[in-house]
Amino acid sequence: MTTVTKIDGLGRHGVRPRSLKTTGFERALAYGSLTLLLIVSVAVVRGHTDWPRVPTLIWLHIGTIALALVLTPVLLLGRRGARRHRVLGYAWVTSMCTTALLSFGIRDITHGGLSAIHILSAVTLTQAPMLAWHARRHRVEAHRYTALSLVTGALLIAGAFTLPFGRMLGRWLFA
Repeated sequence: MTTVTKIDGLGRHGVRPRSLKTTGFERALAYGSLTLLLIVSVAVVRGHTDWPRVPTLIWLHIGTIALALVLTPVLLLGRRGARRHRVLGYAWVTSMCTTALLSFGIRDITHGGLSAIHILSAVTLTQAPMLAWHARRHRVEAHRYTALSLVTGALLIAGAFTLPFGRMLGRWLFA
């Protein structure tokens, strides 16, 4: 096996690696995750009178997404490549995949059918494992792009769509 000399600052494939420092976009996503976590928490507390009527599947869905919302800023703002990042990253991937799987059982709004939001669930089920795969293969740029895409689309945009259109969290929040 040959070793790579990094005298010129170039990485393994002759490409200058991007910094592992947190970008402004990553900070915005981290704070967006915390904001959404706060909104979900307030909505859940405000909806306490409905708790006995909420199916277990929905509580599991809220729990797994809350875990992902908690882990997101830790992963985006913390030290990358360390053991802690890897362990929490696997927990994040598991949480997102579990959330996506559970979403296929939630069909109250569509009277038993799937909705457009389930497209994001399918994307999550393909891309979250790819996120872990990129990390294991040390494909830093692909890992970063996939992570930021999933946080943006599957976590924050999908999360924002739980508030309008008479959905449960929105009813609780705006009641």
